Amino acid sequence: MFQGLNISASALTTQRLRMDVISSNMANVDSTRGKFVNGEWQPYTRKMVVTQANESSRFSSVLNHAMKKGTSNSSVGNGVRVARIIEDETPFKLVYNPEHPDANAEGYVQMPNVDPLKEMVDLMSATRSYEANVTVFNANKGMLMKALEIGK
Repeated sequence: MFQGLNISASALTTQRLRMDVISSNMANVDSTRGKFVNGEWQPYTRKMVVTQANESSRFSSVLNHAMKKGTSNSSVGNGVRVARIIEDETPFKLVYNPEHPDANAEGYVQMPNVDPLKEMVDLMSATRSYEANVTVFNANKGMLMKALEIGK
């Protein structure tokens, strides 16, 4: 009965994490000291969220199979989850700025591999997906409320 709500809730949680990671990327677009590796500072590295379908437990899959007997063979998903957060392997940008404290001997500074335009597009996509899942959640909740009113 609440499976639709659970699916939408998992999508909301996933999209919210995507927006948080994108916000972190945007906040560090100029951070030349992201992490300390081998005695030297490296620029911030862009993070990306990898999602995958939720896997159902053995009990859940057996119960769903038993409940579907005699109905159509359509399969209902179990939502989505974040599999992991990975770092983008794109090389850092080199910017000529000899007065920067992190400039190398030739005057170039390694800047993060974060592209603000790409981040904004990803943010718009995550926001639209979040809004769509809020709409689905509210519609599902409305249907459940109407079903409860039938008993009055």
